[in-house]
Amino acid sequence: MPTVLITGATAGIGKAAVEAFADSGWHVVATGRRADRLEALKSDCVHTLAFDIRDDAARDAAIDSLEGPFAEIDLLINNAGLALGLEPAQSASLDNWRTMIDTNVTALVAITHKLLPGLVARKGAIINLSSVAATYPYPGGNVYAGTKAFVRQFSLDLRADLHGTGVRVTSIEPGMVETEFTLVRTGSQEASDKLYGGVNPMTSEDIADTLLWVATLPPHLNINTLELMPTNQSWQGFAVHREG
Repeated sequence: MPTVLITGATAGIGKAAVEAFADSGWHVVATGRRADRLEALKSDCVHTLAFDIRDDAARDAAIDSLEGPFAEIDLLINNAGLALGLEPAQSASLDNWRTMIDTNVTALVAITHKLLPGLVARKGAIINLSSVAATYPYPGGNVYAGTKAFVRQFSLDLRADLHGTGVRVTSIEPGMVETEFTLVRTGSQEASDKLYGGVNPMTSEDIADTLLWVATLPPHLNINTLELMPTNQSWQGFAVHREG
């Protein structure tokens, strides 16, 4: 059985992915900060590691502690990430910006670097969770969207660097998915309900099924980027400010 390591596994897309891969017979290493939620995911084929993805020492110690089939990672799913605030750049919190960069960019790069030698040796795969925000700007997106644009470009450049190794790299770029993610960003169930009301948004399970599909394609086939939206979401026109 192959082994997948999934970051940000305590809720939303990460949790759904743990369940989807485990149900399909994979060994799963599920990581996250909330040990109590990870405990509920444990099974014979799911091993959990509790650490903050931004803590280099804790991350390395946890990964180095893996044994048996869980130590041989065939697929890395970089799912951990967050968005904080919807304020325009001129009134946004610098602390929020730094937290998003540290989590969505720096930590993703660091765990990828840590696992790359093994992934190359096993001709494995990397799936990075980006967002449609990487492509389509919107008011309040500022640094969050910038981090997801980084993830998309990092994925493409990994493909270039890993050319000839057999390692596959994919950037998954979802639109509206109803999860705890929006609660973290807005801090309000009411705001989340208003955002998704009547949209029939995608679910965590939708994205988890997509991740599993990408992961189980024939090894000669690479999905470079994959953009997904609910049918009820599309694009808006340009914003135009009129003076006077």
